[in-house]
Order: sequence, then C-alpha cells, then structure tokens
Amino acid sequence: MSDRLYSVEQVAERLGLHVRTVRNYVRDGRLPAVRIGKQYRIAHADLEAFTGRPVPASHDEAVSRERHCEASSIVEIEDIDTATADRLASLLMSAATSRGPGERPLRIQTVHDKDRARLKVVVLGGLADTARLFDYMEGVLTS
Repeated sequence: MSDRLYSVEQVAERLGLHVRTVRNYVRDGRLPAVRIGKQYRIAHADLEAFTGRPVPASHDEAVSRERHCEASSIVEIEDIDTATADRLASLLMSAATSRGPGERPLRIQTVHDKDRARLKVVVLGGLADTARLFDYMEGVLTS
C-alpha cells in the first residue's frame, strides 16, 4: 500500500478528467481527500477505491512504460518430412525457452500432420523476435 498523495491536477491527468470535475468529486464527498493549506490531496488508496482499479504508485512508472508490439503469425509448411519437422520444432522451442531475464515471452506451438506432410507453426511474440524466428525457419527449410 502506498502513502502517496496526489494533487487534484495529478488525479485529473491520470483519469483524463478536467480539474474542475475532480474538485467537484472531492467537494461532493465522492472522492475522499484531505485539505492541506489551500489544496486538496487524494490518497493513493482512495484513488484506487474511487476508480475500482489499481493505480501505478508513481507517475514516473506510468510515463516510462514502453510501447508493446506483438506479432501473431501462423506459418503452414507443405511437403515436409518428419525429420525436418522435428528439427524445426526443436529449434523453435529452444529459441522460445532460452530467453534472457527481462526479455518478453515468445510463445510457439507446432503441429505436424504426418499423413499430409504438413507442419503448422503458431508464433506469438515481439516483432524482432518473430522476424528472427522466420529467418531460422527459412535456414532450416532451404538447407
């Protein structure tokens, strides 16, 4: 639990509201606040209770978030033998499990239909990681 206190302006910015709207919530008693001098301060816990959702403890944390992009890809490979399908699946799974600390997860699923000689690969991950996997796949398939 955070002892952080927010100004009316900070709350308005976080909630995407006008400052007057937040002041009215405080004056009407809908948003608990304490008056310090001539300004209201809203406790972190009261703000979370008011919104019904968690609020980042620090404004800096909210600002420093990185944009998240993720690719969802399905690759179907025709006319692939069992040995090549197994080799490719092992390579992809190894790439997914050998992630370093702090790296975004990479999710991979493979399904090989031996009767039709078809491999389906589903990849969910960051753009650069997904592109790198496609390069690996191309290397295995063209060799």
